[in-house]
Amino acid sequence: MAKTSKATGIDIYYNKSKIKWIVLVVSVFISVASIYYTDRLVDQLKERERKQIELFAKALEHTANESLDNNVYFITDQILFENNSIPTILITENGEITGHRNIEIDSSASQVQMNQQLYEELEEMRNTYDPIEVRLKDPNTNELYEVQHVYYKNSFLLTQLIYYPYIQLSVISLFAFIVYLIFNYSKAAEQNRVWVGLAKETAHQLGTPISSLMAWVEYFKDQAQIEDKNLFDELDKDIKKLQVITERFSNIGSTPVLSEENVEVLIKNIIDYLKPRISPKVNMTVDSLTPQITAMINPPLFEWVIENLCKNAVDAMSGSGSINIYILKGSDHRVFVDITDTGKGIPKSKIRQVFSPGFTTKKRGWGLGLTLAKRIIEIYHQGKIFVKSSEENQGTTFRIILHT
Repeated sequence: MAKTSKATGIDIYYNKSKIKWIVLVVSVFISVASIYYTDRLVDQLKERERKQIELFAKALEHTANESLDNNVYFITDQILFENNSIPTILITENGEITGHRNIEIDSSASQVQMNQQLYEELEEMRNTYDPIEVRLKDPNTNELYEVQHVYYKNSFLLTQLIYYPYIQLSVISLFAFIVYLIFNYSKAAEQNRVWVGLAKETAHQLGTPISSLMAWVEYFKDQAQIEDKNLFDELDKDIKKLQVITERFSNIGSTPVLSEENVEVLIKNIIDYLKPRISPKVNMTVDSLTPQITAMINPPLFEWVIENLCKNAVDAMSGSGSINIYILKGSDHRVFVDITDTGKGIPKSKIRQVFSPGFTTKKRGWGLGLTLAKRIIEIYHQGKIFVKSSEENQGTTFRIILHT
């Protein structure tokens, strides 16, 4: 059962992109359904308002054409004044406005300005709906003498309903975006606490055995029966390396101090340390077009990054090939460090995943080296690290961007 649970967790982690797409599809479906349902309501309300305006026009027509007694006049009057929300304009055959309802007019404006506003409203109504005829007849002869038209547009309520789903979706999207940012921030903060706690504990745990090793080396140096004293020089180097590793973890667990350092000198020191400890079939070179290129660096952490990239390159070349490091001074106070190997390369489909925790092409490995490298360069050095280029069976180039 435990294995099944673990596998499921790994599947969820590595399929997070698919999960995002599923969530996106569901969200789009809900959005489309909401808009569709609202559109149905809008169509029904439009039809209702259309019938209300037709009734309004019939009442106008009936009032103008018939001789009404008090009761009938009261009914038609109620129909006419029932329309208190739908903007309407009544015009003659000649296009002259004879009446309007539910249109806000600036009472302080001149008559010319008010007429201009009414005709602007009329133009908008013409582009919205077809007009409804009001056929005026002579009450005595029943002959048609004029056809007027009632123009109208959506009521304020209908307009709100039309735009409501889009406003709703915008608010939901904004809320989801804020929640997403908060979630990512809290997740990043939690990861930072884990990194810091792990790093501090590792540095603390390494301190005791290193001190013990130093004491034992000094003890054996004083033993006369041991003739090969060069052995202790190599042991000293390894102890110093352990001290550097401890310092690296200490810096990971706290805010590292950056200082102006010669980039070429730092990298050459790392290469000099690595050469005796890797395959002799790997050729390593460092080239700088401009001498004395400096950048703001924390040496122990930066050396860790270069060391990780070089070791990964050696693994990618199966212990045979070349690693070339180029140092360039760019514009805007930037320094570029390109690390190129002749290894097996990275498939294009995997390039975006190389810095993700757990990603590794090795049979044995945690997949944390490049994740640490990215964290060191981008968080502690405020720089950038990425795969500049990679071709399968030809090699890979990583680029690091630092600041002076």
